Amino acid sequence: MPYRWPALAAALIIALLPAGPAGAQQDIRITAVADYVEANVRPWLTEPAIINAVIAQNALHSLLNQAEIQDLDARWRAELLSAKRPLIDATLSNPLSLYLKGRQRAAEGLITEIFVMDNRGLNVGQSDITTDYWQGDEAKWLKSFGAGLVHIEEAERDESTQLMQSQASLPIRDPSNGEIIGAVTVGVNLDAL
Repeated sequence: MPYRWPALAAALIIALLPAGPAGAQQDIRITAVADYVEANVRPWLTEPAIINAVIAQNALHSLLNQAEIQDLDARWRAELLSAKRPLIDATLSNPLSLYLKGRQRAAEGLITEIFVMDNRGLNVGQSDITTDYWQGDEAKWLKSFGAGLVHIEEAERDESTQLMQSQASLPIRDPSNGEIIGAVTVGVNLDAL
């Protein structure tokens, strides 16, 4: 059974935005991002490259405690400032990251970044370096993985790319049983949309 973002959820998100010209412009952007991810991102979330990588990492990380998760995140952040980056390099060169980089290139500038998270909120693969390795305490993971919703953040200028973008996060479901196994966040370039 395909999982579609109901129109009611879109209306609810739009209803929560401020009224007036700025709110109306934000409404249009959220609708455009929602339409884009439904048509162009959701179809590839059942690809074996994504599903198999998430399932494998869920098994690998099943026994991690919160302190170990935070240690991995601290290691990632330290590596951002270092010439030696074994965790970052291993993640950016894994098969899923290479697949996501291809998806980003194929989007011809509409996608600014893609990262896939496991059931603990840890990055499984990504098209570009993220500022942290653990997303489990952020709305993008809590609402997509935790609540099973599509979560679209307000538009903002990305610090690294200087593009106006909005991040859309979606749950990743095991196609065999519909269970949520991870999440994906996609940066959508509003300047190109």
